[in-house]
Amino acid sequence: MTLDLNNKTVVISRIDSIGDVCLTFPICWALKDRFPQVRIVFLGKSYTEAIVKSCPFVDVFINWDEWNICSNVELIQKLHEVRVDAILHVFPNKRIAKLASQVKIPIRIGTSHRLFHWFSCNHLLNFTRKNSDLHEAQLNFKLLQPFDIEVPNFDVLNTVKLLQAKAEIPGFIAQWRTAQKCVILHCKSQGSAVEWGIPKFMALAERLLLEGYQVIFTGTESEGQMFGKFLPKHEHLLDTSGKLTLAELISVIGASDALVAASTGPLHIAGLLGIRAIGLFSPRRPIHPGRWQPLGRYSEALVHDENCKKCEKGEFCKCIEEIEVERVFSALMG
Repeated sequence: MTLDLNNKTVVISRIDSIGDVCLTFPICWALKDRFPQVRIVFLGKSYTEAIVKSCPFVDVFINWDEWNICSNVELIQKLHEVRVDAILHVFPNKRIAKLASQVKIPIRIGTSHRLFHWFSCNHLLNFTRKNSDLHEAQLNFKLLQPFDIEVPNFDVLNTVKLLQAKAEIPGFIAQWRTAQKCVILHCKSQGSAVEWGIPKFMALAERLLLEGYQVIFTGTESEGQMFGKFLPKHEHLLDTSGKLTLAELISVIGASDALVAASTGPLHIAGLLGIRAIGLFSPRRPIHPGRWQPLGRYSEALVHDENCKKCEKGEFCKCIEEIEVERVFSALMG
């Protein structure tokens, strides 16, 4: 029997990184599409709050960093107050799973590949992520089987508007921008991906500037300290590292024409906002583009050699650094 979620509350639990959270939004859309009266509550980390609140299919955000410091008694009370009818453990967490069971949330869904789910969930779904040929966004749909929602074609996911920029663009960027096209280069990944390398991004920046483009570098303050001394001196280049909130970054990306990055949160944000998003990837499983390429009609994933022997063996490899600057530039031109 198919479970009905109309006029009920569903918690999507995903307390990890920005990119992973972005690729969870399609199931929020699918639930709203199937059950228009469902109330979706997203349980996430504090640093993903701005991105979650930018998704039009999420009704409420709960900050797990604030909840996690509470006692179990306090958390049980908080969950009772939310009046949850179903919880999807997209990112398995033992404490959250146990609490959901203690509160007796009627529908508790998780993967059977986590032992603690056998004692806390009443809907166990048998699928694995690591060796799957499905994209991360499609894999999340496996958790929707109890609601008779099928895994969609990847092309379908590329057509859904999953993100809306809400913050004002900072004045120093708005004043700097002209009518020229603008490309964002996000050259670091905080260790979440194999990187193309600072020298390649600098060469791409010079190529873009030569063609009259405006270039914005983004990143954290510490990342800016890594690449800042290598930036070309040019009136059409702007370094915003450490100067933007996540909400502001979302708006700046949405107001730009394209973004280039490795497999990072900003790459997925760009894809969901509908601008050209060029992702630079290693073909090694499970970090290959088939699993992690950005969603979006104008997104593209590049690898140097999809048949790289070292990557096929699962060995660490820097073949991503062999992707040519001119190839990335051509991808940006469409």
